[in-house]
Amino acid sequence: MNSLLSVILRRLKLVEAEEETEKPKREAMHGRHAPPPAAPNSVVFIMLRRMRAPLLVLILSYAIAVLGMTLMPGVDAEGRPTPGMSIFHAFYFISYTATTIGFGELPHAFSDAQRAWATVSIYLTVIAWVYGIGNILTLVQDPDMRREIRAGRFRRQVGRLRQPFYLICGCGETGSLLLRALDARNQQAVVMDIDTARINALELGQYHIDTPALVADARRPESLIDAGLFSPYCTAVIALTNDDQANLAVAMTVKLLRPRLPVLCRADTLEVAANMASFGSNQIINPFEVFGEHLAMALNSPGQYLLYEWLTGVPGTPLIQPLKAPAGKWLVCGYGRFGKAVVRNLQWEGLKLTIVEAEPEKTGCPNCIRGSGTEADTLLAAGITEATGIVCGTDHDINNLSIAMTARQLNPGLFIVVRQNRDSNLSLFQHFDAHITMQPSRIIAQEFFSLLTTPLHSRFLSLARNQGDAWAYELISRIIGLVSDTVPEIWDLRLSRRQIGIWQLLHEGWQINLGELLREPPDRETRLPCVPLLLSREKEEWLLPDDATILQPGDRILFCARPGTRSRLIKVLRDRNLLTYVLTGLDVPGGTVWRWLHKRQRQAAAMAPKIEQAP
Repeated sequence: MNSLLSVILRRLKLVEAEEETEKPKREAMHGRHAPPPAAPNSVVFIMLRRMRAPLLVLILSYAIAVLGMTLMPGVDAEGRPTPGMSIFHAFYFISYTATTIGFGELPHAFSDAQRAWATVSIYLTVIAWVYGIGNILTLVQDPDMRREIRAGRFRRQVGRLRQPFYLICGCGETGSLLLRALDARNQQAVVMDIDTARINALELGQYHIDTPALVADARRPESLIDAGLFSPYCTAVIALTNDDQANLAVAMTVKLLRPRLPVLCRADTLEVAANMASFGSNQIINPFEVFGEHLAMALNSPGQYLLYEWLTGVPGTPLIQPLKAPAGKWLVCGYGRFGKAVVRNLQWEGLKLTIVEAEPEKTGCPNCIRGSGTEADTLLAAGITEATGIVCGTDHDINNLSIAMTARQLNPGLFIVVRQNRDSNLSLFQHFDAHITMQPSRIIAQEFFSLLTTPLHSRFLSLARNQGDAWAYELISRIIGLVSDTVPEIWDLRLSRRQIGIWQLLHEGWQINLGELLREPPDRETRLPCVPLLLSREKEEWLLPDDATILQPGDRILFCARPGTRSRLIKVLRDRNLLTYVLTGLDVPGGTVWRWLHKRQRQAAAMAPKIEQAP
């Protein structure tokens, strides 16, 4: 009995310790904030304002008609003169007459004066009703009214959410890709965009999860509040509009209203990125800089580039093949924000570059070859025949394809990198089959998706860039052994109380190393098809931790695995008996009472020989 009580007390202490550990994190996640005051019902306000005149006309017409009927002298059933109707009878008659129901002359036949006034009342009230109904139809089609009805429905949808969600501001190319990735992972999102066509396209899209979406200006704090900024289930805000000032306004609003809420921003210029960083935006991604970095990595660190592509692709899709970009002379067509970032990164890698730009005065490139690059003369003047590679990086997809096709005709052995701006042109780029096709929106969506869903993933990629190509190729060979020719699944895991099995064993003093954990549940001699990429423990990190690493409560581990492995490992971690079998090979009984009885039985069995040997 003492053993049972000690088990219960130890369990209670574990629960209390967990609560104390999680409480500051919940506060950090949700932040201490005051809920905003309830907004007035704008739909009712608009209805009252727009229908005020029709209602007054209708009430006045009824009042005149009822008053007139009470003043008109009538006759009784025998034809003798009587006073006018009572107010009740007059209102009753006008009510069914004005609505064209027409019960006849009640309570008895009318006098000529009453019939004359009834005729006036019919035209008066019917005209009032026509006027009122016309205003109602106009009100239903009023853009302000429809927008408020839609906003009200959106607010109710957001208010009913009872699961963590991401607030995405901007649903262009990048936002749509990010939303599809989150939807594929069954993660809730709330979307707002200033473009009605984008929201309509979102509502017509095929998603597993119903995503609340609203046409609204994200720069307005009221829009963010309507979208659930103060909701305790809002876990992060992502500013992805194509307007730097709008993204800056979103970041500023979030940091002022909910300073502890993570905000991830897109910034197209270095100045805006520095501004966002100055007040503590959590993650800022410049698509052009990221694109330039990836291109430089592809040219000079093909192993790192291949590893990045494999670990950020869609699980289950074919792996891209390794490419080796040649050194030598390169041409860069287009010197806007994108071209400048590419040139800056390639110059850091020591490549010899020639820039082709249609408007060198406007973009600040006095030494450029003037021209768009779509003409053969311009490319020949830039030295296309001596070049080993070309970057077609204008902001126009057709021009980029035209440059690439012309360059390939002039120099068939050229290494071609093409920028794809719009996802709708994917089939054209696939048909052209450049050596590298880079889509900035896809790269940014991958970056944000990685930061949102597996924070350790982004950290691992950052650490991996500091390793050499040899290290990357060794890891690539291990990944090939897992998944053969498809993109692996990347996920991270925290040894928290949710993984109750291993949580209990670790707190009971079990020494569990990482290698013992990665065993198939049915056959513990078979290793799970996964590679631990990174282990994070408080402020310490281990890249590619080995099997002998001893685990501790709270450890976070990033895995690269064959699709479907995650569910098997989590099942083991949450089932104490299954985990015990995986670790020891022993099939122990389940439940606290049964484990206590089993322990008592084992103790009794151990004591039996000693009792028999006693004199």
